[in-house]
Amino acid sequence: MSNYKFISDLETDLRKNASFENAAPMKAYMKNNFDFLGIKTEPRRAILKSIIEKNKQELKTNFRVIASELFNHNEREFHSCAIDILVKEFPKNYKLDDIHFIEKLITTNSWWDSVDVIAKYLLGGYLQHFPEQKLSIIEQFSNTNNLWLNRSVIIFQLSYKEKTDFDLLKSECDKHKHSNEFFIQKAIGWALRDYSRFNPSGVVDYVNATNLKPLSRREALRNI
Repeated sequence: MSNYKFISDLETDLRKNASFENAAPMKAYMKNNFDFLGIKTEPRRAILKSIIEKNKQELKTNFRVIASELFNHNEREFHSCAIDILVKEFPKNYKLDDIHFIEKLITTNSWWDSVDVIAKYLLGGYLQHFPEQKLSIIEQFSNTNNLWLNRSVIIFQLSYKEKTDFDLLKSECDKHKHSNEFFIQKAIGWALRDYSRFNPSGVVDYVNATNLKPLSRREALRNI
């Protein structure tokens, strides 16, 4: 049992609304990597919102620890609630050493549904808050053997639009272009396709000049 009323209340309400009928297909969709309570996104977020309203001060003071505890639960809905909390609480509360927490989140219970949100909102937000840390952290994450850290530094600029550092994006794509990992090939294509809305000629020139894997190339040029 958690010492935090927030977690106890959330666990009670989530388990009360569990649906075994939904849980099986949700687990299958995630390749059986996680257990599920069977609560879909909208009702899960409604439950979380009500618990936040009842425990605002406790959450505000302890959101890192609460999110960390939720990430230790077995069911995926708890992980999703933890990420939603951090997306809401982190922007005005980043600390320099939060990068270690973010790295742990990326590498714990890892799958595309969690990593992509963490990369875009938490890692991306952190690097905007501490721009002097950007290059060293990207190099660190990019040079590991963890595919989810690699994926994160490829996609963290999603939706940056014209503010995208295209040279940095190309550098990461170059570094990982020979990877046989599906999630890396897909990330390269996705990041280039996202940026192609603002610089289509630049993306076409890069793709034509680079020996990308077929999946990455196809995804990058899909909207051009």
